[in-house]
Amino acid sequence: MAEATETLKPLREQVAQHKQLQVLSQLLPRLRAVPAAVAHTRTLIGAQRLLEAYVCLRELEQLQEETWAPLGGLELPVFEGLGPLAEALGQAVEAAAGVAGRLAREDPALLVAAVRVAEVDARHTTSLELPPRDWRRRCLQALQEGLERTHFGTPLLLEPGALAGWLEALRVALPAELATAEALVAPCCPPHYKVVRLWAHTLHSGLRRCLQQLLEGPKLGAADAFALLHWTLHVYLGPEMMGSLELGPEADVSQLEPLLTPENIEQLEAMFVTQIQVNVAQWLQKALDGEVAEWNREQEPGTDSSGFYHSPLPAIVLQILEENIRVTSLVSESLQRRVHGMALSELGTFLRSFSDALIRFSRDHIRGEAMAPHYVPYLLATLNYQSALSSSVSVLQPDGAASGDLAPVEAGLDELQRRICRLVLEALLAELQPLFEALPSRRWLSSPELLDDVCERTVRFCQDFRRVRNPAVQLLLAEAERTVVLQYLRALMQGRLVCRGADERIQAAQRLQNDAAQLRELFLGLGLEESVQCAPVLLSLRDLLNLRDPMLLGLEVAGLRQKFPDVSEDHVSALLDLRGDVSREQRLAALSSLQAGPQPSLSAGHRALFSLVPVPTPALSSCLPSGPCA
Repeated sequence: MAEATETLKPLREQVAQHKQLQVLSQLLPRLRAVPAAVAHTRTLIGAQRLLEAYVCLRELEQLQEETWAPLGGLELPVFEGLGPLAEALGQAVEAAAGVAGRLAREDPALLVAAVRVAEVDARHTTSLELPPRDWRRRCLQALQEGLERTHFGTPLLLEPGALAGWLEALRVALPAELATAEALVAPCCPPHYKVVRLWAHTLHSGLRRCLQQLLEGPKLGAADAFALLHWTLHVYLGPEMMGSLELGPEADVSQLEPLLTPENIEQLEAMFVTQIQVNVAQWLQKALDGEVAEWNREQEPGTDSSGFYHSPLPAIVLQILEENIRVTSLVSESLQRRVHGMALSELGTFLRSFSDALIRFSRDHIRGEAMAPHYVPYLLATLNYQSALSSSVSVLQPDGAASGDLAPVEAGLDELQRRICRLVLEALLAELQPLFEALPSRRWLSSPELLDDVCERTVRFCQDFRRVRNPAVQLLLAEAERTVVLQYLRALMQGRLVCRGADERIQAAQRLQNDAAQLRELFLGLGLEESVQCAPVLLSLRDLLNLRDPMLLGLEVAGLRQKFPDVSEDHVSALLDLRGDVSREQRLAALSSLQAGPQPSLSAGHRALFSLVPVPTPALSSCLPSGPCA
């Protein structure tokens, strides 16, 4: 049997060949038509008749299956074109899916055909050993890639400042795209495509990738950084775009990765603040330069309707800073905090620059390098500017900011006020010092002319103080009055006059009383409250001169020390010299009363007087052994 079976093997092979020939003979008419069918199918694909092309392709593939099994898996050359034909149809399906939005408006039938071809082919099985075509996946991928290509296909190369326009175009285009997907594309696709969700997520991921590429490119300007922050944090997920109630829950992207990471936001905020700081510094410097240029004009400073010196500078400074702080509240609290800190820092720098400009202005005027026709009026005008800034700086404080944030700025404003007052008082001092050179003297004892000249010069100097607003004018008047009194005390301490008898001591005491009254009336007339005046110190000195018995000087000196804790041994010694009748023993007794008993301390409201008055170094014989001059 084994030999017989081996003998029949060639016969069986011939039988199999005859069966194949029989099948080929039966299919020969159809096989001859395959090239024409392939060509016709390609024509249908080119004409975008996709469903018909798919039917033809399936008929050809069915014929291929019918020949494949009987031929024992033998591949006939006539079917070699089916693979490229199927790929061409797949590419046509992809191409239609890639422009789904346009086709849904212009040719929805073609889109429906492409999707149906992909879906039908996904359910088809074959006995041929072919790789899977996976047209459904390719169709969905083409839908996404086409959508991204439409909105984010080209590299984003924008001119500085043009980003806001691009974002505004997206604000309009993306909701419109989602509305088109829901109204037109979704009906063309099976429900499991979840077209609206697919559209929303595709647009979101494409936009996120585009923004990441933008941030990796050249540094954005301040306007572009601000526009991007505001748009991504507020507009994108807001009711005008992805948060619109008209889009439905399928378009929700709030659970996806945010467009900007925390690192991106930090980068943009730092970028914005850095560039805004440069701009603000330039704006403030330009405003300051314009103001400084006014100081050497031939005209006096401008005034407001109330007659006070006025300049738009404080309003300009505060407006520049306040607008930058306020606008950042539209973005985030963190950005507002950054800009608020930057604004206060730049305001502090501005105040220092203002103070430096005042010093240069004063120095050039005093040296004669640039004589200002209205030197003091412009100094007084800057005092009003300081007051305006000081009273309005709170507008820079956003809600919720710590109250201590303004402390450095307020300290800078106080320092600026002191600097301006000091320059004004130096100018007053330059006017009065020559007059005090003749005081005290024999002429001073017998005539009020010397102090009359001082008062006349002071009134003339202070006439423009009325153009300074409260409370700065009160501070200025108080400092001017103290300057006059200090010069008076300084003159008394120089040892220019020694009374030659009781009559001259009485005259000197009376002159001190009259001068104190004259100074009081002078500054009352200028508007200074009597309670803050320093002239009453002259009445205390009058009592020291008016004392008839030198043995009681110790009591009078102790009383003087209680009223004026900063009076020193040198001051008392100089006053005793003025009396001209104090022996060395009486002097030492009087000076010892300064150290007897508890030493008075400077009260909070006490204003230094004697500590600001220098005196010539006394002879050692006039000093206590333990005194400072010894």
